[in-house]
Parts: sequence; structure tokens; C-alpha cells
Amino acid sequence: MNETIENILEYWFGGFPDAYSADPTRFNMWFEEGYKYDQEIFTKFGAVYQRAVEGEFDHWLEMPRGRLAVILLLDQFSRYIHRGYPEAFAQDEKAQAICLEGIGAGDDLNLHPVERSFFYLPLQHAEELSKQKYSVQAFNQLLADVPESHQRPYRDMLECAMKYHYIIEIYGRFPDLNEILGRESTEKEIKFIEEGGYEFL
Repeated sequence: MNETIENILEYWFGGFPDAYSADPTRFNMWFEEGYKYDQEIFTKFGAVYQRAVEGEFDHWLEMPRGRLAVILLLDQFSRYIHRGYPEAFAQDEKAQAICLEGIGAGDDLNLHPVERSFFYLPLQHAEELSKQKYSVQAFNQLLADVPESHQRPYRDMLECAMKYHYIIEIYGRFPDLNEILGRESTEKEIKFIEEGGYEFL
């Protein structure tokens, strides 16, 4: 297995306690204080990320774990490396295409359930309703594939996917991205943001 692929996956996921659970040491980086890891991710993976952007690792897509590594680089690491700038989201469409192609090939089914959740995440970031529908379907299937005793975090993931789907269904885009992307918000979107609606960032 390609050492760079494994370095990316090990950094992001750590070690899985069992066949269905995530490494709790990664929660802070994923959900709570991700900004604290921006510099570290840039230092460790900035050059690798740029090579992925330029298509140098497209041959990784031939392997499920390689495809997952590219998805992480383009969809997740991009947000850490370019936090606060439009470039953070510049690779989203490419990551979404790679994700959908991988689902079609069954690559996701060869991964740990936690890995699958990040495999599907680009679809949750899509400002297209059709991709949001795929997102909800994927997280529904993921939940169904996990034993009931381990389902709670996967229910949360599905709930999150459904909320993102709802926002795109109503607004056609994520209103809280408007400012950073230089888009003018509608009055309806401004109200949504002011009321503390579900945040994309």
C-alpha cells in the first residue's frame, strides 16, 4: 500500500477501537477546534494537497483507500489549509465527483464505517439538491449497515445530512458561505444567518 495514502488516513482517523467506532482522540480536530490543526495540516500535507489538486494522484482512485485519501485531501484538508478563504471550497465539485464515482464502483463498502462517513461528506457539502439526495441515501445506508448497539453516532450523521439537504432544498445554496464567496445574500438568507440557522462552516 502506498505509504503516503496510509499516512493521510492514519493522521485523520487514528486507530479504530473496534469495527464500528471512531478514535475519540480525533473528535476535537473533526468537530470542536479544527482551526487549531490548520498549521499542522498545512505543514504535513500542504504539498501533498497541492499535488492532489493538480491531479497527480488520480491513479490512487483505482484503490478504495486511495480514493478515500484523495477525498480527504480535497474535501477536508482543503478547509483547514485555506480556512477563511474561497479556496477552502474550490475542490468541492471534484471531491463530489470522485465520491459518486466511488460509490458506483462500491469502493465505500470496503472501508470502515467511520471512513465511509468521510467518504460521503463531499455530497453533504454540495450546493446541488441531487447530490444532497445522494448524501441522505448514503448516510441512511451507512446507518443500516451498523449494528444497533453502535448506531447513535451514525444517526447523528444522518440527521446532519438531512439538515444540509433541507438548507439546499430551501435556499439552493449555503447562506453562510455567501460572504466568503463574494455572493450577495437575499433578505431571506440574511434572516436565516441572523437567527443562527444551521451553519455550513
